[in-house]
Amino acid sequence: PALRRLSRYLLAHYQKGTRPVRDWRTTTNVAIDLMVYAILSVDEKNQVLTTYIWYRQHWTDEFLRWDPARFDNLTQISLPVESIWVPDILINEFVDVGKSPHVPYVYVGHHGEVQNLKPIQVMTACSLDIYNFPFDVQNCSLTFTSWLHHIHDVNLSLWRQPELVKFDRSVFMNQGEWELLYVLSRFQEFSVKSSDSYAEMKFYVVIRRRPLFYTVSLLLPSIFLMVMDIVGFYLPPNSGERVSFKITLLLGYSVFLIIVSDTLPATAVGTPLIGIYFVVCMALLVLSLTETILIVRLVHKQDLQPHVPEWVKRLLLQRAAALLCIRDRERLSQSRTQSSDVSGQAESNDGTAELNHRGCEDPREREAAGGARPAPAFAGPTEGCPPMDGVLREVTAIRQFLEKREEFRDVAREWLHVGYVLDVLLFRAYLAAVLAYGLTLGSLWAVWRDA
Repeated sequence: PALRRLSRYLLAHYQKGTRPVRDWRTTTNVAIDLMVYAILSVDEKNQVLTTYIWYRQHWTDEFLRWDPARFDNLTQISLPVESIWVPDILINEFVDVGKSPHVPYVYVGHHGEVQNLKPIQVMTACSLDIYNFPFDVQNCSLTFTSWLHHIHDVNLSLWRQPELVKFDRSVFMNQGEWELLYVLSRFQEFSVKSSDSYAEMKFYVVIRRRPLFYTVSLLLPSIFLMVMDIVGFYLPPNSGERVSFKITLLLGYSVFLIIVSDTLPATAVGTPLIGIYFVVCMALLVLSLTETILIVRLVHKQDLQPHVPEWVKRLLLQRAAALLCIRDRERLSQSRTQSSDVSGQAESNDGTAELNHRGCEDPREREAAGGARPAPAFAGPTEGCPPMDGVLREVTAIRQFLEKREEFRDVAREWLHVGYVLDVLLFRAYLAAVLAYGLTLGSLWAVWRDA
Protein backbone atom coordinates (compact mmCIF):
# COMPACT_ATOMS: atom_id res chain seq x y z
CA PRO A 1 0.00 0.00 0.00
CA ALA A 2 2.81 2.48 0.76
CA LEU A 3 4.40 1.95 -2.69
CA ARG A 4 1.07 2.46 -4.42
CA ARG A 5 0.23 5.58 -2.42
CA LEU A 6 3.68 7.04 -3.07
CA SER A 7 3.52 6.27 -6.80
CA ARG A 8 0.07 7.90 -7.09
CA TYR A 9 1.27 10.87 -5.05
CA LEU A 10 4.33 11.45 -7.27
CA LEU A 11 2.73 10.91 -10.66
CA ALA A 12 -0.73 12.34 -10.09
CA HIS A 13 0.09 15.85 -11.32
CA TYR A 14 3.53 15.19 -12.85
CA GLN A 15 4.28 16.82 -16.21
CA LYS A 16 6.99 14.73 -17.93
CA GLY A 17 7.21 17.09 -20.89
CA THR A 18 8.76 19.91 -18.84
CA ARG A 19 12.25 20.15 -17.39
CA PRO A 20 11.82 19.33 -13.66
CA VAL A 21 12.85 22.64 -12.00
CA ARG A 22 10.76 25.11 -10.05
CA ASP A 23 12.81 28.06 -11.31
CA TRP A 24 13.59 28.02 -15.04
CA ARG A 25 16.92 29.67 -14.35
CA THR A 26 18.06 26.59 -12.45
CA THR A 27 20.37 24.31 -14.42
CA THR A 28 19.74 20.59 -14.39
CA ASN A 29 23.05 18.90 -13.71
CA VAL A 30 23.31 15.35 -15.11
CA ALA A 31 26.17 13.21 -13.80
CA ILE A 32 27.11 10.35 -16.10
CA ASP A 33 29.36 7.34 -15.85
CA LEU A 34 30.22 4.29 -17.94
CA MET A 35 32.03 1.02 -17.57
CA VAL A 36 33.19 -1.00 -20.57
CA TYR A 37 31.87 -4.54 -20.42
CA ALA A 38 33.10 -6.02 -23.73
CA ILE A 39 34.60 -5.16 -27.10
CA LEU A 40 32.27 -6.95 -29.51
CA SER A 41 33.80 -6.15 -32.89
CA VAL A 42 36.13 -3.79 -34.69
CA ASP A 43 35.20 -3.28 -38.34
CA GLU A 44 38.25 -1.73 -39.98
CA LYS A 45 36.68 -1.55 -43.42
CA ASN A 46 33.61 0.44 -42.31
CA GLN A 47 35.44 2.18 -39.43
CA VAL A 48 32.88 1.03 -36.85
CA LEU A 49 33.52 -0.01 -33.25
CA THR A 50 30.91 -2.08 -31.42
CA THR A 51 31.15 -2.10 -27.64
CA TYR A 52 28.92 -3.13 -24.77
CA ILE A 53 28.90 -0.65 -21.87
CA TRP A 54 27.13 -0.16 -18.57
CA TYR A 55 25.83 3.40 -18.64
CA ARG A 56 24.60 5.39 -15.62
CA GLN A 57 22.87 8.75 -15.29
CA HIS A 58 22.09 10.77 -12.18
CA TRP A 59 20.11 14.02 -11.90
CA THR A 60 17.75 15.78 -9.49
CA ASP A 61 14.02 16.05 -10.19
CA GLU A 62 12.51 18.75 -7.99
CA PHE A 63 8.97 17.37 -8.47
CA LEU A 64 9.79 13.88 -7.20
CA ARG A 65 10.32 14.60 -3.49
CA TRP A 66 8.44 13.32 -0.47
CA ASP A 67 8.59 12.89 3.27
CA PRO A 68 9.51 9.26 4.07
CA ALA A 69 7.60 9.44 7.38
CA ARG A 70 4.30 9.75 5.51
CA PHE A 71 4.97 6.65 3.42
CA ASP A 72 6.15 4.01 5.85
CA ASN A 73 9.76 5.35 5.80
CA LEU A 74 10.20 4.68 2.06
CA THR A 75 13.37 6.42 0.81
CA GLN A 76 13.53 4.93 -2.72
CA ILE A 77 11.03 3.88 -5.30
CA SER A 78 11.26 2.55 -8.83
CA LEU A 79 9.14 4.33 -11.39
CA PRO A 80 8.50 3.67 -15.07
CA VAL A 81 11.00 5.54 -17.21
CA GLU A 82 8.20 6.54 -19.61
CA SER A 83 6.37 8.38 -16.83
CA ILE A 84 9.04 10.92 -15.85
CA TRP A 85 11.32 13.44 -17.54
CA VAL A 86 14.57 11.97 -18.89
CA PRO A 87 17.43 14.07 -20.34
CA ASP A 88 17.97 13.79 -24.08
CA ILE A 89 21.58 12.71 -23.82
CA LEU A 90 22.87 10.88 -26.86
CA ILE A 91 26.21 9.67 -28.21
CA ASN A 92 27.41 11.76 -31.13
CA GLU A 93 29.26 8.87 -32.76
CA PHE A 94 26.18 6.61 -33.01
CA VAL A 95 25.91 4.98 -36.46
CA ASP A 96 23.36 2.24 -35.74
CA VAL A 97 20.96 1.17 -33.04
CA GLY A 98 22.43 -1.79 -31.23
CA LYS A 99 20.59 -4.70 -29.65
CA SER A 100 20.41 -3.13 -26.22
CA PRO A 101 18.04 -4.58 -23.61
CA HIS A 102 15.24 -2.29 -22.50
CA VAL A 103 15.26 -1.32 -18.81
CA PRO A 104 11.76 0.03 -18.02
CA TYR A 105 12.43 1.54 -14.56
CA VAL A 106 14.50 4.19 -12.81
CA TYR A 107 15.29 4.59 -9.13
CA VAL A 108 14.07 7.75 -7.41
CA GLY A 109 15.20 8.93 -3.97
CA HIS A 110 13.12 10.96 -1.52
CA HIS A 111 15.26 14.07 -2.18
CA GLY A 112 14.49 13.85 -5.89
CA GLU A 113 17.66 12.00 -6.98
CA VAL A 114 16.96 9.97 -10.10
CA GLN A 115 19.28 7.12 -11.12
CA ASN A 116 18.98 5.69 -14.60
CA LEU A 117 21.15 2.58 -15.05
CA LYS A 118 21.10 0.61 -18.27
CA PRO A 119 23.37 -1.51 -20.49
CA ILE A 120 23.89 -0.29 -24.05
CA GLN A 121 25.34 -1.93 -27.12
CA VAL A 122 27.12 0.97 -28.77
CA MET A 123 27.90 0.97 -32.50
CA THR A 124 29.97 4.08 -33.07
CA ALA A 125 32.09 5.54 -35.82
CA CYS A 126 35.79 5.50 -35.01
CA SER A 127 38.88 6.48 -36.95
CA LEU A 128 40.76 3.17 -36.87
CA ASP A 129 44.46 3.22 -37.68
CA ILE A 130 45.56 -0.22 -38.90
CA TYR A 131 49.06 0.72 -40.03
CA ASN A 132 50.63 -1.10 -37.07
CA PHE A 133 48.48 -4.24 -37.40
CA PRO A 134 48.66 -6.62 -35.52
CA PHE A 135 50.37 -4.47 -32.88
CA ASP A 136 47.88 -1.63 -33.18
CA VAL A 137 46.32 0.44 -30.41
CA GLN A 138 42.96 2.07 -31.13
CA ASN A 139 41.56 5.16 -29.45
CA CYS A 140 37.82 5.60 -29.95
CA SER A 141 35.74 8.32 -28.37
CA LEU A 142 32.20 8.24 -26.97
CA THR A 143 30.81 11.76 -26.75
CA PHE A 144 27.74 12.22 -24.53
CA THR A 145 25.85 15.45 -25.01
CA SER A 146 22.34 16.87 -24.87
CA TRP A 147 21.02 17.02 -28.39
CA LEU A 148 18.76 20.02 -27.74
CA HIS A 149 19.34 21.75 -24.38
CA HIS A 150 21.98 24.42 -23.93
CA ILE A 151 24.52 24.28 -21.14
CA HIS A 152 22.42 26.72 -19.12
CA ASP A 153 19.54 24.22 -19.14
CA VAL A 154 21.33 20.86 -18.98
CA ASN A 155 24.91 20.59 -17.81
CA LEU A 156 27.03 17.43 -17.67
CA SER A 157 29.49 16.21 -15.09
CA LEU A 158 31.33 13.02 -14.18
CA TRP A 159 29.76 10.75 -11.60
CA ARG A 160 33.05 9.34 -10.32
CA GLN A 161 36.59 10.65 -10.19
CA PRO A 162 38.51 10.47 -13.50
CA GLU A 163 41.16 8.21 -11.94
CA LEU A 164 38.51 5.69 -10.92
CA VAL A 165 37.01 5.68 -14.39
CA LYS A 166 40.38 5.39 -16.12
CA PHE A 167 41.53 2.05 -14.73
CA ASP A 168 38.17 0.45 -13.96
CA ARG A 169 38.23 -3.04 -15.48
CA SER A 170 36.00 -4.66 -12.87
CA VAL A 171 33.31 -5.74 -15.36
CA PHE A 172 35.39 -6.03 -18.54
CA MET A 173 35.39 -9.41 -20.29
CA ASN A 174 39.12 -9.94 -20.83
CA GLN A 175 39.09 -13.05 -23.02
CA GLY A 176 38.64 -11.62 -26.51
CA GLU A 177 40.94 -10.32 -29.19
CA TRP A 178 41.11 -6.83 -27.70
CA GLU A 179 42.49 -5.70 -24.37
CA LEU A 180 41.17 -2.62 -22.58
CA LEU A 181 44.02 -0.33 -21.57
CA TYR A 182 42.16 2.57 -19.98
CA VAL A 183 39.21 4.95 -20.38
CA LEU A 184 39.98 8.66 -20.35
CA SER A 185 37.29 11.25 -19.59
CA ARG A 186 37.15 14.94 -20.43
CA PHE A 187 34.50 17.67 -20.15
CA GLN A 188 34.31 20.43 -22.70
CA GLU A 189 31.98 23.02 -24.17
CA PHE A 190 31.34 23.57 -27.83
CA SER A 191 29.32 26.14 -29.73
CA VAL A 192 27.32 25.75 -32.88
CA LYS A 193 26.70 29.48 -33.02
CA SER A 194 28.21 32.31 -31.08
CA SER A 195 25.34 32.38 -28.58
CA ASP A 196 24.64 28.67 -28.18
CA SER A 197 26.92 26.56 -26.01
CA TYR A 198 26.49 22.88 -25.30
CA ALA A 199 28.10 20.69 -22.69
CA GLU A 200 29.63 17.37 -23.67
CA MET A 201 31.45 14.63 -21.85
CA LYS A 202 34.00 12.64 -23.85
CA PHE A 203 35.15 9.13 -22.93
CA TYR A 204 38.20 7.86 -24.82
CA VAL A 205 38.21 4.06 -24.90
CA VAL A 206 41.79 2.92 -25.58
CA ILE A 207 42.11 -0.72 -26.62
CA ARG A 208 45.00 -2.86 -27.83
CA ARG A 209 44.93 -5.92 -30.06
CA ARG A 210 46.45 -9.15 -28.81
CA PRO A 211 48.97 -10.07 -31.55
CA LEU A 212 49.77 -13.69 -30.62
CA PHE A 213 47.31 -15.29 -33.06
CA TYR A 214 48.47 -13.15 -35.98
CA THR A 215 52.12 -13.67 -35.09
CA VAL A 216 51.72 -17.44 -35.17
CA SER A 217 49.49 -17.61 -38.25
CA LEU A 218 50.97 -14.82 -40.38
CA LEU A 219 54.47 -13.77 -39.39
CA LEU A 220 56.07 -17.10 -38.48
CA PRO A 221 55.14 -18.95 -41.73
CA SER A 222 56.48 -16.03 -43.76
CA ILE A 223 59.71 -16.01 -41.74
CA PHE A 224 60.10 -19.78 -42.20
CA LEU A 225 59.71 -19.46 -45.98
CA MET A 226 62.30 -16.67 -46.08
CA VAL A 227 64.72 -18.80 -44.02
CA MET A 228 64.25 -21.68 -46.46
CA ASP A 229 65.00 -19.31 -49.33
CA ILE A 230 68.26 -18.32 -47.66
CA VAL A 231 69.14 -21.97 -47.04
CA GLY A 232 68.50 -22.68 -50.74
CA PHE A 233 71.62 -20.68 -51.61
CA TYR A 234 73.73 -23.55 -50.27
CA LEU A 235 72.67 -25.76 -53.18
CA PRO A 236 75.42 -26.00 -55.86
CA PRO A 237 75.07 -23.17 -58.38
CA ASN A 238 75.75 -25.48 -61.33
CA SER A 239 72.81 -27.76 -60.50
CA GLY A 240 69.32 -27.12 -61.75
CA GLU A 241 67.77 -28.08 -58.42
CA ARG A 242 68.19 -24.59 -57.00
CA VAL A 243 65.97 -23.03 -59.66
CA SER A 244 63.17 -25.53 -59.15
CA PHE A 245 63.50 -25.18 -55.37
CA LYS A 246 63.16 -21.41 -55.45
CA ILE A 247 60.27 -21.55 -57.93
CA THR A 248 58.51 -23.91 -55.52
CA LEU A 249 59.12 -21.46 -52.66
CA LEU A 250 57.76 -18.58 -54.71
CA LEU A 251 54.65 -20.56 -55.60
CA GLY A 252 54.14 -21.56 -51.97
CA TYR A 253 54.47 -17.95 -50.83
CA SER A 254 51.90 -16.86 -53.42
CA VAL A 255 49.43 -19.44 -52.10
CA PHE A 256 50.19 -18.27 -48.56
CA LEU A 257 49.36 -14.66 -49.50
CA ILE A 258 46.06 -15.74 -51.04
CA ILE A 259 45.15 -17.55 -47.83
CA VAL A 260 46.03 -14.67 -45.49
CA SER A 261 44.42 -11.96 -47.64
CA ASP A 262 41.10 -12.52 -45.85
CA THR A 263 42.76 -12.16 -42.47
CA LEU A 264 44.35 -8.78 -43.11
CA PRO A 265 42.15 -5.75 -42.37
CA ALA A 266 41.10 -3.84 -45.46
CA THR A 267 40.49 -0.10 -45.59
CA ALA A 268 40.25 2.41 -48.37
CA VAL A 269 42.59 4.92 -46.73
CA GLY A 270 45.69 2.88 -45.97
CA THR A 271 47.55 -0.41 -45.98
CA PRO A 272 48.86 -2.12 -42.86
CA LEU A 273 52.59 -2.41 -42.48
CA ILE A 274 52.37 -6.20 -42.45
CA GLY A 275 50.92 -6.06 -45.97
CA ILE A 276 53.94 -4.06 -47.09
CA TYR A 277 56.11 -6.64 -45.33
CA PHE A 278 54.53 -9.47 -47.33
CA VAL A 279 54.97 -7.58 -50.60
CA VAL A 280 58.64 -6.89 -49.85
CA CYS A 281 59.17 -10.56 -48.95
CA MET A 282 57.63 -11.55 -52.27
CA ALA A 283 59.93 -9.09 -54.03
CA LEU A 284 62.94 -10.59 -52.23
CA LEU A 285 61.92 -14.07 -53.33
CA VAL A 286 61.63 -12.87 -56.93
CA LEU A 287 65.04 -11.20 -56.63
CA SER A 288 66.53 -14.41 -55.24
CA LEU A 289 65.08 -16.41 -58.14
CA THR A 290 66.46 -13.88 -60.63
CA GLU A 291 69.91 -14.15 -59.08
CA THR A 292 69.75 -17.94 -59.23
CA ILE A 293 68.75 -17.89 -62.90
CA LEU A 294 71.65 -15.54 -63.63
CA ILE A 295 74.19 -17.78 -61.89
CA VAL A 296 72.86 -20.96 -63.51
CA ARG A 297 73.00 -19.30 -66.92
CA LEU A 298 76.57 -18.21 -66.23
CA VAL A 299 77.89 -21.65 -65.30
CA HIS A 300 75.80 -23.70 -67.73
CA LYS A 301 77.19 -24.91 -71.11
CA GLN A 302 80.57 -23.28 -70.70
CA ASP A 303 81.81 -25.00 -73.88
CA LEU A 304 79.99 -22.39 -75.92
CA GLN A 305 81.52 -19.47 -74.03
CA PRO A 306 84.86 -17.72 -74.64
CA HIS A 307 87.57 -17.33 -72.07
CA VAL A 308 86.85 -15.23 -69.00
CA PRO A 309 87.86 -11.61 -69.66
CA GLU A 310 90.84 -10.33 -67.75
CA TRP A 311 88.90 -7.52 -66.04
CA VAL A 312 86.38 -10.09 -64.74
CA LYS A 313 89.26 -12.18 -63.37
CA ARG A 314 90.78 -9.19 -61.64
CA LEU A 315 87.44 -7.96 -60.28
CA LEU A 316 85.90 -11.22 -59.13
CA LEU A 317 88.62 -13.85 -58.85
CA GLN A 318 91.12 -11.59 -57.10
CA ARG A 319 89.50 -8.60 -55.40
CA ALA A 320 86.05 -9.98 -54.66
CA ALA A 321 87.42 -13.38 -53.62
CA ALA A 322 89.89 -11.71 -51.24
CA LEU A 323 87.18 -9.41 -49.90
CA LEU A 324 84.77 -12.29 -49.31
CA CYS A 325 87.54 -14.46 -47.80
CA ILE A 326 86.87 -17.33 -50.21
CA ARG A 327 89.40 -20.03 -49.45
CA ASP A 328 88.87 -21.95 -52.73
CA ARG A 329 90.31 -19.26 -54.95
CA GLU A 330 93.71 -21.06 -55.01
CA ARG A 331 92.14 -23.94 -56.91
CA LEU A 332 91.72 -21.80 -59.99
CA SER A 333 95.40 -20.87 -60.07
CA GLN A 334 96.25 -24.55 -59.71
CA SER A 335 93.90 -25.51 -62.52
CA ARG A 336 95.33 -22.79 -64.73
CA THR A 337 98.88 -24.03 -63.95
CA GLN A 338 97.84 -27.54 -64.82
CA SER A 339 96.35 -26.37 -68.12
CA SER A 340 99.57 -24.54 -68.99
CA ASP A 341 101.51 -27.71 -68.19
CA VAL A 342 99.22 -29.64 -70.48
CA SER A 343 99.84 -27.10 -73.25
CA GLY A 344 103.62 -27.41 -72.78
CA GLN A 345 103.32 -31.16 -72.83
CA ALA A 346 101.33 -30.92 -76.04
CA GLU A 347 104.09 -28.83 -77.60
CA SER A 348 106.70 -31.39 -76.59
CA ASN A 349 104.50 -34.07 -78.09
CA ASP A 350 104.49 -32.10 -81.32
CA GLY A 351 108.30 -32.14 -81.32
CA THR A 352 108.36 -35.86 -80.61
CA ALA A 353 105.93 -36.59 -83.38
CA GLU A 354 108.05 -34.53 -85.75
CA LEU A 355 111.14 -36.50 -84.78
CA ASN A 356 109.35 -39.76 -85.25
CA HIS A 357 108.16 -38.58 -88.61
CA ARG A 358 111.72 -37.75 -89.60
CA GLY A 359 112.85 -41.15 -88.35
CA CYS A 360 110.61 -42.77 -90.91
CA GLU A 361 112.14 -40.93 -93.89
CA ASP A 362 113.87 -42.76 -96.77
CA PRO A 363 117.68 -43.23 -96.29
CA ARG A 364 118.32 -41.95 -99.81
CA GLU A 365 116.52 -38.71 -98.90
CA ARG A 366 118.73 -38.36 -95.85
CA GLU A 367 121.85 -38.97 -97.97
CA ALA A 368 120.66 -36.47 -100.54
CA ALA A 369 120.24 -34.02 -97.76
CA GLY A 370 123.96 -34.47 -97.11
CA GLY A 371 123.57 -36.34 -93.97
CA ALA A 372 126.27 -38.78 -93.11
CA ARG A 373 124.14 -40.18 -90.34
CA PRO A 374 123.93 -43.96 -90.47
CA ALA A 375 120.51 -45.46 -90.98
CA PRO A 376 119.03 -47.63 -88.33
CA ALA A 377 119.81 -51.26 -88.81
CA PHE A 378 116.21 -52.32 -88.37
CA ALA A 379 114.71 -49.82 -90.81
CA GLY A 380 114.44 -50.84 -94.41
CA PRO A 381 114.51 -48.39 -97.22
CA THR A 382 110.72 -48.04 -97.51
CA GLU A 383 109.50 -50.59 -95.09
CA GLY A 384 106.67 -49.45 -92.73
CA CYS A 385 106.60 -45.71 -93.56
CA PRO A 386 103.09 -45.34 -95.16
CA PRO A 387 101.32 -47.17 -92.31
CA MET A 388 103.30 -45.15 -89.80
CA ASP A 389 102.13 -41.90 -91.42
CA GLY A 390 98.49 -42.95 -90.97
CA VAL A 391 99.07 -43.87 -87.34
CA LEU A 392 100.78 -40.56 -86.71
CA ARG A 393 97.91 -38.64 -88.28
CA GLU A 394 95.40 -40.47 -86.09
CA VAL A 395 97.49 -39.89 -82.99
CA THR A 396 97.81 -36.21 -83.92
CA ALA A 397 94.02 -35.93 -84.33
CA ILE A 398 93.45 -37.59 -80.95
CA ARG A 399 96.02 -35.28 -79.34
CA GLN A 400 94.34 -32.19 -80.83
CA PHE A 401 90.95 -33.38 -79.64
CA LEU A 402 92.28 -33.92 -76.13
CA GLU A 403 93.93 -30.53 -76.14
CA LYS A 404 90.70 -28.90 -77.27
CA ARG A 405 88.71 -30.71 -74.61
CA GLU A 406 91.20 -29.71 -71.96
CA GLU A 407 90.91 -26.13 -73.12
CA PHE A 408 87.11 -26.32 -72.87
CA ARG A 409 87.45 -27.78 -69.40
CA ASP A 410 89.77 -24.98 -68.43
CA VAL A 411 87.23 -22.42 -69.67
CA ALA A 412 84.46 -24.27 -67.84
CA ARG A 413 86.45 -24.24 -64.61
CA GLU A 414 87.11 -20.53 -64.96
CA TRP A 415 83.43 -19.68 -65.55
CA LEU A 416 82.39 -22.03 -62.76
CA HIS A 417 84.71 -20.27 -60.37
CA VAL A 418 83.44 -16.88 -61.54
CA GLY A 419 79.88 -18.06 -60.98
CA TYR A 420 80.80 -19.38 -57.54
CA VAL A 421 82.38 -16.09 -56.46
CA LEU A 422 79.49 -14.08 -57.89
CA ASP A 423 77.00 -16.38 -56.16
CA VAL A 424 78.69 -15.88 -52.80
CA LEU A 425 78.79 -12.13 -53.35
CA LEU A 426 75.09 -11.90 -54.26
CA PHE A 427 74.12 -14.27 -51.46
CA ARG A 428 75.83 -12.17 -48.82
CA ALA A 429 74.31 -8.99 -50.22
CA TYR A 430 70.88 -10.67 -50.22
CA LEU A 431 71.41 -11.92 -46.66
CA ALA A 432 72.45 -8.45 -45.50
CA ALA A 433 69.35 -6.92 -47.13
CA VAL A 434 67.04 -9.48 -45.49
CA LEU A 435 68.63 -9.00 -42.06
CA ALA A 436 68.52 -5.21 -42.31
CA TYR A 437 64.90 -5.34 -43.42
CA GLY A 438 63.93 -7.70 -40.60
CA LEU A 439 65.74 -5.69 -37.92
CA THR A 440 64.21 -2.42 -39.13
CA LEU A 441 60.71 -3.85 -39.19
CA GLY A 442 61.10 -5.50 -35.79
CA SER A 443 62.45 -2.30 -34.26
CA LEU A 444 59.57 -0.24 -35.66
CA TRP A 445 56.99 -2.69 -34.32
CA ALA A 446 58.70 -2.77 -30.90
CA VAL A 447 58.81 1.03 -30.69
CA TRP A 448 55.17 1.37 -31.71
CA ARG A 449 54.06 -1.29 -29.26
CA ASP A 450 55.90 0.34 -26.36
CA ALA A 451 54.54 3.73 -27.34
